[in-house]
Amino acid sequence: MLGTPTELRRSTPESLGLASKDILEFIEAVEKADLELHSLMLLREGQVIAEGWWAPYKKEYIHLLYSLSKSFTSTAIGFAVQEGRVSIDDSVISYFPAETPSNPSPYLQAMKVRHLLSMSTGHDDGDMTDMRTREDDDWVKGFLAREVQHEPGTHFVYNNGATYMLSAIISKVTGKSTLEYLRPRLFLPLGIDRAIWDCCPKGITIGASALNITTESIARFGQFYLNRGMWNGHRLLADSWFDLATSYQVSNATNDQPDWQQGYGFQFWRCQNNCYRGDGAFGQYCIVIPEFKMVVAITGSVGSMQDVLDLFWKHIHANVKSAALPDNPEANCALNSKLHSLSLHGPDGKAISPVIPRVSGKMFKRTGGESDFQSVIFDFDPQGCTFTVRSDRGDRSIRAGTTQWAHGVTSIEAAGGKRIAAMGSWTSEDTYEIKLRYTESPSGLTIVTRFDGDSVSVVMTKSARFDSLEGPTFEGQLARVPAGMAMSR
Repeated sequence: MLGTPTELRRSTPESLGLASKDILEFIEAVEKADLELHSLMLLREGQVIAEGWWAPYKKEYIHLLYSLSKSFTSTAIGFAVQEGRVSIDDSVISYFPAETPSNPSPYLQAMKVRHLLSMSTGHDDGDMTDMRTREDDDWVKGFLAREVQHEPGTHFVYNNGATYMLSAIISKVTGKSTLEYLRPRLFLPLGIDRAIWDCCPKGITIGASALNITTESIARFGQFYLNRGMWNGHRLLADSWFDLATSYQVSNATNDQPDWQQGYGFQFWRCQNNCYRGDGAFGQYCIVIPEFKMVVAITGSVGSMQDVLDLFWKHIHANVKSAALPDNPEANCALNSKLHSLSLHGPDGKAISPVIPRVSGKMFKRTGGESDFQSVIFDFDPQGCTFTVRSDRGDRSIRAGTTQWAHGVTSIEAAGGKRIAAMGSWTSEDTYEIKLRYTESPSGLTIVTRFDGDSVSVVMTKSARFDSLEGPTFEGQLARVPAGMAMSR
């Protein structure tokens, strides 16, 4: 059957020209550099040669892709071109006559679909804030109302609004969201059966970000591009699309990182070593290496994405061989042992403190801080701690393990439960720290609590966010319970 999903084959690295020790050295170098990866999959000739997830992240979890989503939006345009619904040489405003300003500038009139794809719309700024904050919730109008400072096609700027407009075009010509449109054409044939993609208030898939899929789904997408639209012996997307999407379309040489100045395609970055990739903030990668018939899928939470690429080029790409290597069971065993034991570290501290008997199970009522918390409670036991905050929104809890990640769901920061894992330890006798990871996202939270007599202070710090990293704070005092009365929790 056309597009029937199949399992990816697994092979040893040596059988496909890579040494297990080189992959192991890459992983060790990443960890030594304190680069927080969440997952890694390496494919060569369509076969998985290495795969691993850093606990608490798991193979079956979906992961927020951020701007790696853009490459999927581009692919939706490819399908629409194939079906005759869109031409990349159409003007953008031809799709939105009702939303176009009454007096469109010459540059806006000259803007084509290809300029949206190649981030060469002519804008000086690609931020979507002005679009998102419109009172009428019409992001399309917001985009078209912007001043276009340069002739389209002559100036590159990374532009989230441009990708959103591609998604809006898909909705306009198909009557479906980009996710709905791609599901039968790409996702289901490739075996991507779990995909979540947020929409704007008008129901248009955001396109520029907010796609959530598994790491293996990223790898399958990369393999689809390496295969130039073929899957299971059937062509899904025209070969000509891949020449356009993954080739140099516009210069981005003003960027200061080597893998961000090799040219830009249609929502794909050109890389060093004649490779290309889709990527997303904080370490989401889909790297395609045609020369070696390789695909690399990575998720993570890193500050410097170039650092990860530098280590990959050094330890893996530079050592790929064209023929199989001799079997090396010992090295392969060492690699597999590492891959199966990957884990992020919890806070560096001790499991117990003399403070525990005095504070465990006690309620601390709010005296100050920047949060809606009315009170907090810490329940310690030999396996960890349950941290509970009480507010008008009810009780919200986090379970932190002592020696292992404790998995759960919480709404500690926002409405709606999110999948989390947490680990805690005493970094000093009076300070307890919880490290929390949102296990379907690059984001995390560090909660540092200091107990001082009958007082407590709680400071939360966010990680991998575009907005402020300052989280809620709380200052409290031990609640006094009248003699003979039990504390209600």
